[in-house]
Amino acid sequence: MHEREQCKLVSKVVDLIQIPAFLCRQTDLILEAGKTGKIINIKKGQFLAPWDMGNIVEKLASVGNYNVLLTERGTSFGYNTLVCDMRSLTQMADTGCPIVFDATHSVQQPGALGGASGGDRSFVPVLARAAIAVGVASLFIETHDDPDKAPSDGPNMLRLDDMEQVLSQLKKIDEVTKANLYGKS
Repeated sequence: MHEREQCKLVSKVVDLIQIPAFLCRQTDLILEAGKTGKIINIKKGQFLAPWDMGNIVEKLASVGNYNVLLTERGTSFGYNTLVCDMRSLTQMADTGCPIVFDATHSVQQPGALGGASGGDRSFVPVLARAAIAVGVASLFIETHDDPDKAPSDGPNMLRLDDMEQVLSQLKKIDEVTKANLYGKS
């Protein structure tokens, strides 16, 4: 969702509304999205401290929407680089909202290819494993049968052929993590 005027119309045909990272501080958009009653997924801006996501959650609560997901997708570090501080996942979880980790946009290198964003897909499984070990509720991973020919975000995407192995590893880590966090075996 990019404009508040879109919220009411779009809410008639979707189950979830996502607010992009660069718009996560747009109060009018957040409030209008919240008023739809739909699940709202807010992507943390690369410029925002994880604890500041609490302010966004409070804005949504002010219009009666408690169906909120918070997504971590990296933090700007110098030029053309994002880094992931796994501490942010627990800090964002302090809001009481389920946390999603965006493993592909987290490896993005904004503007690194001149007219397009670059990235390093080799770090996607590494960061996804770390996020699962922290205990996130969900992952976001983009995939493509030939990422180098994808119209956008190709350098960040996993190859479709690699997904089964990566997901198998992640599932095993998730089972161990959740068993230890919640006392389930």
